Amino acid sequence: MPEKKFLAFDFGAESGRAMLGLLREGRLELRELHRFDNPVTEVLGHLHWDMLYLFRQLKQGLAIAAVECGGELDGIGVDTWGVDFGLMGRNGELLGQPYMYRDGMTEGAMEEVFRLIPKEEMFRLTGNQFMRLNTVFQLFSLVRSGSPLLEAADRLLFMPDLFNYFLTGEQVSEYCIASTSQLLEAGTDRWSRTLAEKLDLPFRILGPVVQPGTRIGGLLPAVAAETGLRRAAVLAPACHDTACAVAAVPASPGSWAYISSGTWSLIGVELPEPILTSEALEADFTNEGGVEGSIRFLHISMGLWLLQCCRQEWEKGGSVPAYEELIAEAEKSPPFRCLIDPDDPSFLNPESMTGAIRAYCRDKETSAPETKGETVRCILESLALKYRFVLEKIEAIQKKKIEVVHILGGGSQNRLLNQFTADVTRLPLVAGPVEATAAGNILMQARANGDLATLADIRTVVAGSFRLDRFEPKNREGWDEAYERAKELY
Repeated sequence: MPEKKFLAFDFGAESGRAMLGLLREGRLELRELHRFDNPVTEVLGHLHWDMLYLFRQLKQGLAIAAVECGGELDGIGVDTWGVDFGLMGRNGELLGQPYMYRDGMTEGAMEEVFRLIPKEEMFRLTGNQFMRLNTVFQLFSLVRSGSPLLEAADRLLFMPDLFNYFLTGEQVSEYCIASTSQLLEAGTDRWSRTLAEKLDLPFRILGPVVQPGTRIGGLLPAVAAETGLRRAAVLAPACHDTACAVAAVPASPGSWAYISSGTWSLIGVELPEPILTSEALEADFTNEGGVEGSIRFLHISMGLWLLQCCRQEWEKGGSVPAYEELIAEAEKSPPFRCLIDPDDPSFLNPESMTGAIRAYCRDKETSAPETKGETVRCILESLALKYRFVLEKIEAIQKKKIEVVHILGGGSQNRLLNQFTADVTRLPLVAGPVEATAAGNILMQARANGDLATLADIRTVVAGSFRLDRFEPKNREGWDEAYERAKELY
């Protein structure tokens, strides 16, 4: 097979990048061509994404790739975080800037929704974990506020769908990203008309859903001319970043779980169909769409957001500690001195994360961290303990033991968190690839292009292309006692 060249755009909540993937002889090579910030802008008390800035960055990435690849690519794919969306007017123009999922407009929305439709019924319909940031609660918040945007809206497009539309002129929603919305019927690509009617949501703005691996279209002539790309099709990978990452899990047959580790921690397993039991509802799990008809049965938990926020505070205070320095300080700090529930609402978007952690500890009448090292250790130990809690829930719900854990994404580089996770779960842990999302994006494009046939082929390429680190359980001392303390917090 001749060398194939694919371009992946991976947008995260903090930054985005354009990644060139070169596929040849069953191996994938990745090159970062362009990286950029993803700033959130506050306007009149609301948080918004800057779509025009992000699209300029996307086109800059295309222009760099055009020079690198002689004006020709075998595919372009976009993935982003979930739930957020933009509204398109009848003339095809974007109506305002999309709200950011941490915006306060959804406060109280869940409680109002549950008065209109019982929580149990809503879970049976959609199978999604209940989080106030979900699309359904954002959309309901616009309805209850009488937003004029909804009157003018003709189509709702999720973030990657918006970029695909700007590139091709085609307005479609990809299944994996749509499945994060809590608006699809569980395990299907059909919008829930029942849910829309009970919540008085505008069903008419929910458009056609396409499967991962679909060819969306060619570049608009104006985009092609501006960027210098003569040949490039826009393909739908799995347009949700976690779905891309899970597609790239280098797993062998057997019972395995994954942790997609970044700003959020997504902890789950891959299943053939959704689990809609009362146990899954009570344990706060979600059923999201994967590739080849699979379901990502997972729990969304807070992740390294806590550490990211603390480091930003320290930077503003004049101290600019590298992550390596912080990890070294954490290793020297006393174990299990301070524990928190990473998913406590006070950590969602506080003015001061270090202050929120200290306030939480005071409220629980436990020791609070006093140094940077103690704060980092508190965060990492608490994340590892939460991972064990969620993995044990998965085992109980699916009635099947987990044999190995795969940790993916940028968080897989945190060796201390990896070892903590292996120690507390008593399971072997395979870390990598770091660029799981980009790899999954590109290899799903290759599958759409006919260069790879199955999901198993994708995982074989990943296993043969990237460094994987293995962590075995080593230190069991203190973890069980800490786990009992942590469960009381949950």
